[in-house]
Amino acid sequence: MKPLSFLFLLALPGAALSQSAKPTQPAKPTTTDLKEVVITAKKDSPSLTVPSLELRREQIAQSVPGGAGVVDAEFYKRGRASTLKDALDFAPGVLVQSRFGAEESRLAIRGSGIQRTFHGRGIWTMQDGMPLNLADGGFDMQALEPLAANYIEVFRGANALQYGSSTLGGAINFISNTGYTAPASQARVEVGSFNTYRGQISSGFVSGNTDMYVSITASHTDGFRDWSKQESFRVFANIGTKISPNLENRLYITYVDSNSQLPGNLTKAQMLANPQQAAPGSFKPTVAGGAGYQERNYRLFRLADKLTYSDGGDNTITLSTFWSWKDLNHPIFQVIDQLSNDLGFDLRYDHRGSLFGKENTLTMGTGFMYGDTSDNRFFNIGGARGAQVGSYRLQATNFNFYFQDKQKLTDKLSFLAGAQVAYASRDFKERQLFGGVNPPGQFTGLPNLINNSDRLEYWGFSPKLGLLYEVDPKTQIYFNASRSFEPPSFGEATPAGNGILPLKAQTGTTLEIGTRGQRDRVSWDFSYYYAWLERELLGLGSPILTPTTTVNAGKTIHQGIEFGLNVDVLRNLAYSSDRLVLNQNFLWSDFRFSKSAAYGDRLLPGYSPVYYRAQLLYEHPCGFYAGPTLEWSPFKYAADLARTTFADPYALLGMKLGYRTKKGPSFYFEARNLTNEIYSPTVNVVTNATTPGSTAVFLPGDGRSFYGGVEWKW
Repeated sequence: MKPLSFLFLLALPGAALSQSAKPTQPAKPTTTDLKEVVITAKKDSPSLTVPSLELRREQIAQSVPGGAGVVDAEFYKRGRASTLKDALDFAPGVLVQSRFGAEESRLAIRGSGIQRTFHGRGIWTMQDGMPLNLADGGFDMQALEPLAANYIEVFRGANALQYGSSTLGGAINFISNTGYTAPASQARVEVGSFNTYRGQISSGFVSGNTDMYVSITASHTDGFRDWSKQESFRVFANIGTKISPNLENRLYITYVDSNSQLPGNLTKAQMLANPQQAAPGSFKPTVAGGAGYQERNYRLFRLADKLTYSDGGDNTITLSTFWSWKDLNHPIFQVIDQLSNDLGFDLRYDHRGSLFGKENTLTMGTGFMYGDTSDNRFFNIGGARGAQVGSYRLQATNFNFYFQDKQKLTDKLSFLAGAQVAYASRDFKERQLFGGVNPPGQFTGLPNLINNSDRLEYWGFSPKLGLLYEVDPKTQIYFNASRSFEPPSFGEATPAGNGILPLKAQTGTTLEIGTRGQRDRVSWDFSYYYAWLERELLGLGSPILTPTTTVNAGKTIHQGIEFGLNVDVLRNLAYSSDRLVLNQNFLWSDFRFSKSAAYGDRLLPGYSPVYYRAQLLYEHPCGFYAGPTLEWSPFKYAADLARTTFADPYALLGMKLGYRTKKGPSFYFEARNLTNEIYSPTVNVVTNATTPGSTAVFLPGDGRSFYGGVEWKW
């Protein structure tokens, strides 16, 4: 039975004078003037360098004429929060599919880097507006820690121009906790299947004009598959200092130590027979003295600094500087030993004023990045280093200038114009080649079809125009047209390490229309986009080089629907303010060649045309929640360009329950793939999967698994 609602009326009785009383003077009433008090939700951030979640939600909704949104960390912390897939699975427009339950995944927005199942490309990843990508454009997913974020901003496509990004995919910006937003003490422990455990301790405090936040996480899992153990240790910290009421500096410190075994790809027959097995060449060498025991281990140390000046709201200047040191040890077909140093800066100016009597918002900035990598190659002798086969130097430079201006035309309609001018270079120098006998069954080097030392240079101009119509403060309709520009990373341009391919930059034109808003029980984020791409960077392979070599694919078309929908299906079920809420993320993608002489209008391989993610949770106002979850890929898709081999549809059923509160104890329990379905969420795209040596393209997903966690905040 629902509790009754009561209305209490408070009345002050007036005092009446007796008719018989005859005062000599009339009584003077006592009056007190009360000031009007207006109570509003607090949106301003106590920090100049890190905006509050509420403020950013409002700013993005009212200023971005395109697909963009915010993911509250409290949403994904109600379940396992170990990987990017855990954090971004319900972010509209974002596709995250793990290679084998690992942190590395296929991370794509609008088909950016859709065939890359490792070392991300095509998306600008950031920490508090500062790039985490290396200077060549690639990024490591292990450098991100979902538990250390307060919220995550997602800007799809050219909507990331305000951060200087012009890639097809856009940008994902992890906003850190600070001493103002984090509890004084917090601890979290997660355990689960495959000998998985993960722990975090964090603390935030404010002392005078200084605040500090630090998060330390450690994790281990043996993995679902053989030879898929992963271990990591991460430290994320920042220290903010208010030099004056208008000037704040924040120093960021990051340390990552990540070790991953690589189980490799399986043929479809191998996957169906035993999805837990490792590929023979990835685990034990197939021949005596051959390559094997493949891993990817690296350490990262990063320092960044953000200095923000604000005159009170109308003008803001931000100077960001960053430097990262990365040490990679990567036994695969060879042992790759890389030592990288990347540094850069971004200077940005934001102005909020008026033009022609209407509100005007201007953003302009310039950024620079430089990366220098020492790359040494050795024969892989059963996971150990053999004779050295090469020594190279890789240098990447990026410089860009960007601006965008939003002008209100009427009280409801705004016009946005912006552009980016970018320069990039990729410099590959062969320092020394080594002789020696090649071990049996090992890679012997590419034919002389690529330059051993060369410099590639790129110029790009990426304009954007957009319209934003506010139906009301909570509902917007938008349209935009934009250009994208993306030079290749060294991951594409140096397929085997001993030479650079003369690849061209990928460019494109995108049209987008959509709406986002909230109406009582329903909130939504819907976008339809259509992109004409030129010289798309695709791993279509080469019959002379390797089956996964990246090439410029000519003209292609990317179109799709990004649709996030949250509905309060029922309210006030058994108690006041409880509800049954349905969270959904729907993606429809159609990526194909455009009038190609070789392929016609054939669909690109390596992606599912429809992806659906949903959960139906009962939520009690005390913090308890419970309900089923679903991940569904309903159509098969080609794993190779020749369309000889297909990944099958799959549906993964799960459930989640827990209790979460702002202070004190919280817990969760989560079950995944309850039917123990054998499936491959992503594949390694090749030219023809029936060609000998190219048949192993499948990466099996995790089987039935269970996870639980406890968190305590003081």
